[in-house]
Amino acid sequence: MIRIGLTGGIGSGKTTVAAMFEDLGVAVYNSDIEAKRLMNEDPGIRTAIRTLFGEMAYQNNALNRKFLAEKAFKNRELLIALNEIVHPAVRQDFKTWVEKQEGEYVIQEAAILFENGGYKNFDKMILVTAPKKERIARIKLRDHLTEKAILERMQHQWPVKKKKELAQYVIINKNLEDTRNQVRKIHDQILQKS
Repeated sequence: MIRIGLTGGIGSGKTTVAAMFEDLGVAVYNSDIEAKRLMNEDPGIRTAIRTLFGEMAYQNNALNRKFLAEKAFKNRELLIALNEIVHPAVRQDFKTWVEKQEGEYVIQEAAILFENGGYKNFDKMILVTAPKKERIARIKLRDHLTEKAILERMQHQWPVKKKKELAQYVIINKNLEDTRNQVRKIHDQILQKS
């Protein structure tokens, strides 16, 4: 089975693009959702996160995402340490998930597949891009963050130019219908090569 990585900077529209692939019958693993599930459910991960961030990391027995984001995105060492806890668990969970899937190919949607070297585990990579101004506007609307907080998060991700060099497919996500056409075209190309 072909394994495809789907990535892009914060606010680029990865989840929208992933949903378009799902509409075409492709199984998609959403790393963000699964990471949150693992951070809430896996006792080993919970202990490691508490050790790193303290008891405030969990409130009412649930992951305190806002607290973690505030701490991790302002401290590079904490962000790296958190990723070293979560990313291996997500990689293993994805492998287990793939074994249960059918179809010609599967997609794993994740924000930092290039930055963490995860792209090396895929047969092909799809990069979703969008103009920076649009990305900032989307994040403000979706996450109610300040522009300063958004730019802090963006600085932890590689520039688009660097990502394009490693991607086999690039989707420019400005207009939904145009994006849907790009997704169909890539889907057909992947099926032809499988």
